[in-house]
Amino acid sequence: MKELRPVQIILLGFLFTILAGSVLLTLPVASKSGQATPYIDALFTATTSVCVTGLVVEVTMSYWSTFGQAVILLLVQIGGLGVITITTGMLFLIGKKISLGNRILIQESLGLNKMSGLIGLVKKILIGTLIVEGIGVVLFATQFVPEFGWGYGIWASVFNSVSAFCNAGMDIVREDSLRSYVMNPVINFTAMFLIIMGGLGFIVWKDMWAAFKKIVFERVSVKRTIEQLRFHTKVVLTVTGFLIFAGTFLIFLFEYNNPDTIKNFPLHGKFMAAMFQSVTTRTAGFETLAQNQLTDSSSLISMILMFIGGSPAGTAGGVKTITFTILVFCVASVAKQEDSISLFRRRVPQALVPKALAIVVINLMVLLFSVLMLLIFDHGSFMDTCYECASALGTVGLTRGMTPDLTVAGKIIIIITMYLGRVGPISMAFGFSQKRKKSRMYPEQELIL
Repeated sequence: MKELRPVQIILLGFLFTILAGSVLLTLPVASKSGQATPYIDALFTATTSVCVTGLVVEVTMSYWSTFGQAVILLLVQIGGLGVITITTGMLFLIGKKISLGNRILIQESLGLNKMSGLIGLVKKILIGTLIVEGIGVVLFATQFVPEFGWGYGIWASVFNSVSAFCNAGMDIVREDSLRSYVMNPVINFTAMFLIIMGGLGFIVWKDMWAAFKKIVFERVSVKRTIEQLRFHTKVVLTVTGFLIFAGTFLIFLFEYNNPDTIKNFPLHGKFMAAMFQSVTTRTAGFETLAQNQLTDSSSLISMILMFIGGSPAGTAGGVKTITFTILVFCVASVAKQEDSISLFRRRVPQALVPKALAIVVINLMVLLFSVLMLLIFDHGSFMDTCYECASALGTVGLTRGMTPDLTVAGKIIIIITMYLGRVGPISMAFGFSQKRKKSRMYPEQELIL
């Protein structure tokens, strides 16, 4: 039997988890009605959970039993941290030694360039996840326990905290997501904190924790500590901040006089709702505003943010902030007739440019194809269809109302799109292609651009 490559194991690991989850969700005990769920709906729910997307054909709060919700929560946690990270954590617990093969899988799953320090990083990821999710549980509980009581209030807090951190966007407090809490600052800023932390990426976490220790324990100045941050962290933090505030400003501007969204809110409420929309599109899926009530301008901005997504080695989807940044600055360098891309007085490796271009182009091709297929089979409006597919590919989970009414063909299209969005179209291509072949050296010939 041919030995599986690391990428193939990761792809199959996600697929196996989805299939196992779908079987559990078909069981009568998984639904509140006590009846078996149609397999296509169970498969859709398992896929949206493992792929941390959040598009749902059945309302999570009202359709699924506590058992079903627990299965969904487990799938979300596995999907957010990654099958390999979770498996490695289990090996820690039972005292098994981490083999070289496991280390290679961890490296591939986190998208890292080197193997040193992987085991320590996984431990920190698991501990950090528990701490951050725990903070989220406590903050959510201050709102949900008084509203729902201790039992369901704590369960809803745990579910929402894990879902927000893993950028899944599924909740069990309301049938309209978080729209009822649009003016609640604790719910809004807790969810945004968790979404942003999950989307920054675990490499940035490690760097920021090291910086925090330098400032607090070693008394190193803030300025010097910032200068010592790794290049990757500086880029991620800068671009993340820019996208959040640019998105907030544009959505605030486009929705300011929209009576269906924020026109009648006080100024601070308008700002908070606009910021939440900007944050949740990258790529969480909770909503405090009805997506089908947004202006077309805000919907377009939201789709752009969905496509970009979060940062590498995190829980978010999309083409990632680093890819977006490389292409933007590549265009800028061409316009300025420069030979290389420079950021923070550092030169970006030229080899990353074609990779970034390939990621964006392939994702665009998948997006356009899924839009075309969904238009053919489900006949929705062009804006609603584009929004649905962008949300599925970016593993976001926001919808303008199409998801519950999808046909079987439409569900299959979105299932495939969500899976590709989580594992990455390029990973899929690499996983099932032949080993890399050396390209033949032909004479160079000029072309006119």
